[in-house]
Amino acid sequence: MGDAPALRLLERRLLFVTGKGGTGKTTVAAALAQLAAERGKRVLACEVDAKGDLPALFEAGPTGFAGREVARGVVAMSMDTEASLREYLKVTLRIPAVGGLGRLAKALDFVAAAAPGVREILTVGKLCYEVRERNYDLVVVDAASTGHIVSQLAAPQAINDLVMVGPVRSQTDWMLEILSDPVRTGVIVVTTPEEMPVNETLELAARIRAETTVQLSAVVVNRVLPELFGLYEEEVFDVLYDHSEELSKLLGGDAQPLMEGARLAVTMRRTRAGHLQRLREGLASEAAAAGEGAVPPPVLYLPYLFSRAHGLRSMRRIAQALGEELGL
Repeated sequence: MGDAPALRLLERRLLFVTGKGGTGKTTVAAALAQLAAERGKRVLACEVDAKGDLPALFEAGPTGFAGREVARGVVAMSMDTEASLREYLKVTLRIPAVGGLGRLAKALDFVAAAAPGVREILTVGKLCYEVRERNYDLVVVDAASTGHIVSQLAAPQAINDLVMVGPVRSQTDWMLEILSDPVRTGVIVVTTPEEMPVNETLELAARIRAETTVQLSAVVVNRVLPELFGLYEEEVFDVLYDHSEELSKLLGGDAQPLMEGARLAVTMRRTRAGHLQRLREGLASEAAAAGEGAVPPPVLYLPYLFSRAHGLRSMRRIAQALGEELGL
């Protein structure tokens, strides 16, 4: 089971799920949405990069900015900054329509080039708007990867620092209020028990604390290998390994490949356990360096799925494992 603070993870209103590419962040985001929906929550699952991977995990086709239901209680959408700008102009400035899409796209590109952070704030603003309007109980974001998530989360504060007064300032004020509230908003970093993903996770944890106002709510370690042997069983295995020839005669077949495979699995798990230990120690050190009262985020563990299938079935297995980690 995860640490006590993780038990309140699904009580938040806005969760950004990030991680190094290939760690399974999209699967974890979909599993969080599924888990929350199974507990009666109305969930919006937003895919920021619009690749279509998130709805595919629900075995649904590509989604658009308007979103559509992909599972009971789960509405999925794909982020579109131009559509977000249209919605902002319509809702905030009461402008019913804007010129052609091409003209709007060119204008948006010009403004974004002149003022970095504009595209990011259109993305974050849409998500915060859904939270503010209480259209959903929970918004789960399949967010940008570790290399880009900080600039996305920091955009409202950056613009807030640049603009002292006016409507832009008032818009970023309420966004920051939502993002800075750890009861409502959090970041989940997905990693695997390997050297590079762990390194990036520790670097990201420090950057989130130093450069944004959003709380790192949890670290999810995906693809954790099971423990094959207990301490006594491992001693027995070592003896058997040293007598592989005799064992082969008893079994009537070559036992060496089986023994080698088991030893490789044990070695891989030991190596990955070392990376997990470094992750826990690194998160604790980062929290200690942050000052009095700072605590490391809870670490949740998901099993390695020995399956080639990717889709609804595997996502539901991850959701079940995540629920067990959260004590649900």
